[in-house]
Formats: sequence, C-alpha cells, structure tokens
Amino acid sequence: MYKLVSAEEAVKVIKSNSRVYIQAAAAAPQVLIIAMTERHEELANVEICQLHTEGAAPYANPELRDSFHVNSFFIGKNVRHTLKAGNGSYTPVFLSELPLLFKRNIIDLDVALIHVSVPDKHGYCSLGVSVEATLAAIDNANIVIAQVNPQMPRTHGDGIIHHTEIDLFVECNEELPAHDMVAPTPIEQQIGDHVASLIEDRSTLQMGIGSIPNAVLTRLTNHKDLGLHTEMFSDGVIDLILKDVINGNYKSINPGRALATFLMGSKRLYDYVDDNPFIEMRASDYVNDVSIIKQNPRMVAINSAIEVDLTGQVCADSIGTKMYSGVGGQMDYIRGASLSEGGKAIIALPSTTKSGISRIVPCLNPGAGVVTTRAHVHYIVTEYGIANLYGKTITERVRALVNIAHPDHREAIDKSYFEFISK
Repeated sequence: MYKLVSAEEAVKVIKSNSRVYIQAAAAAPQVLIIAMTERHEELANVEICQLHTEGAAPYANPELRDSFHVNSFFIGKNVRHTLKAGNGSYTPVFLSELPLLFKRNIIDLDVALIHVSVPDKHGYCSLGVSVEATLAAIDNANIVIAQVNPQMPRTHGDGIIHHTEIDLFVECNEELPAHDMVAPTPIEQQIGDHVASLIEDRSTLQMGIGSIPNAVLTRLTNHKDLGLHTEMFSDGVIDLILKDVINGNYKSINPGRALATFLMGSKRLYDYVDDNPFIEMRASDYVNDVSIIKQNPRMVAINSAIEVDLTGQVCADSIGTKMYSGVGGQMDYIRGASLSEGGKAIIALPSTTKSGISRIVPCLNPGAGVVTTRAHVHYIVTEYGIANLYGKTITERVRALVNIAHPDHREAIDKSYFEFISK
C-alpha cells in the first residue's frame, strides 16, 4: 500500500545543501533523526528547521557543524548550545505565523521528517501529538518521510493525512518522550491561587506545560463549564475534563471540544487523547490566530516570563542578549484574550529566580527581548499578588509591580527605577 524502507535507506534522499524540517515536541521522529545524523560524513551544509523538539538532537553536536546547521523557530534545551557554538541560528516568528513561512515559500523545504500513527483501513495516518506547522511543511517539502509508530496516538482534527501524501515510510515501535507531573512548590501554589481567583465560570483557558499551569488547574475543581483553546496542554487538564469542569460548552470556537496544536505529557495523556473526539488538534495558524481566539468569551491566557520591568515590558525569550526560548504563542494569546469579551491576559512568574535575583526589574537587561509590550500587558501575577496594569499610567504601574516584587528587593528596584529615569 505504501513504500516501506529502512531508516538508513529513507534518509539517503537527504543531500548536501538540503533544508530539512523536523516535526515538533514529543513527535520528533527519533529513528529518522538518528539515521540522518549517522550520515554526517556524507553530508555538508544541511539546514535543520525546527520548533522545540523532545528527545535527542545529535545533529546539533558542534563537532558536526560542517554537516548540519540548526535553524530554531523556538529554542529547546537540546539545541540551545548551538547559538553560542555557532552551529545554530534563531528565527523569531509567532507560532501563528510559522505555517505561513512555508505556505508563502519564504522558507522552502527539501525534506520533511514526520512521525505518524499506523494508517487505518482507509489509508489515513494521524500526526498525533504535534500538528503546529507540520501540515504546511508537508505541502511545501519535495519529499516527506514518515516514521510510523503504533504508539503514536491517533488524534482528531487537522492532522489526518492520507498515505499517498507520504513518500517513504519507516516502521518503529517506540514510546513517545514523556513528562510526568511534578508537584508544585509552595511559591507555585500561591501563584496558582492568585491566577485561579481571576478565572470565572464559563471561561476558556490557554495554558502550557509546567508547575504553574498545573498549580492553577488544581485550583479549578469547583469551577463550572470551562473551555480549552490552547496551543498545548499536558496531564493537568485530564481530571478536569473527566469531572466535567472542562467541557467547552460555552466556547464560541469549536464548542464542546478541547482545542490544541501540540501536546506533551505522560503516557496517561497520550493514551487519553488516542481516538478521543473531545480533543481536536488543529494547525497553529488556526489555533493561535488572534481573530479566532478573541471570539471565545472570557478567554483567559496564562503565560510566563523571564523578567518584567516596572513599566510592564515582558521579556520571555532571552536572558539579556542570550536567546533562551522564543516568541512562541505568547503574543497570539495575550492579544486574543485582551480582545475577548470579558477576557483576561495573565503573565505569571515567581518574584525571584532560584538564586534569589528579582524577576521584577527596574529596566530589562541590556539586549533582552520584549515579547509582550507595555501596551499589551494586563495582569502580572507573582506569589505576592496581582498587578492589573491595563489602563494604568507608568507611575501607577511602578507602584503596582513593586508591591508584588519580593519584599527583599522592593526598595532597591523602586529606587533604581527613579535613578534611571532621572538621568
């Protein structure tokens, strides 16, 4: 029915000077990645385009710089070192616009490496836990190679593709990279309490992975009729769905469904979403489209940051000049929630780093990237409370943010800010 080959045979179609796209997050096709990397002595100047990927990224080894160069649209831990080492680059782009880079041929692909479920009796596969820009990459690429895996969940939505859209198949039977939930710290629990207090019944939620989103979710068990419209979600939503807290009944967009563009969590999550019609996976140019997000009433966007200055500028992608992650979907959802009827855009972060440095700062570090501007920001939340900056003057913002900074730093950051502006 379809062309089945070994991984070693499949990746021979990758030539020097090719541009290769790798499917994102937990769907990164490890068998194909390893086989491609093992050909490094035969290859030169192959550009690897990707969002964050889970699992190994051996092609990112600086020793293979002559063979591979990593172009990250969102910088994950496994390739972060490439920017300093010189065998990697970062392309800033909203997650909502990433598919357009391929649809408009701004970035042309030679090969797409994807990871799919086993074809059904009609010949259709599922992209499973990661749709994001993969559909656009498939349409753009000259050759599509699929790692077909019985352990890839079959999800509903956009990510259903016929086997004829795939040129080569490689069989495997491997577990997806898993993230088990970690209990939130006392600080994260306090932040979760503050954020949960802002969420009304019949709200629609956007939140990602991590201890703060999970802390928020544990505080929502008594809420009613919540919806989910988010770029990604993890295990924390499962129990709320099973308890009918999250049912999507009052969403305007895809009512009665939980909407996402990729998923990342434990095996429990992957088993739960398998052939579950309540979970709908759509491409990121739909899920993250501001004009679509804003149609949900009481849209609540919960995102985090590296640091926030006293005027409300939010840095979420870099530590000073050092790129750390990426723009991602934060602005898509901050804007969508802000424009939603009764919506709330929230940035939640601990008041200090693990080493005790204040994350509420007088001015952003030199070179720090502004992901959410001071004009877009609404709520900033730390363990010390909630600052609503929307419609507030700069002076009012300074007072509000100093009040939710760590008490040990409040006087110093207040004083430093006024010293800066008096120069």
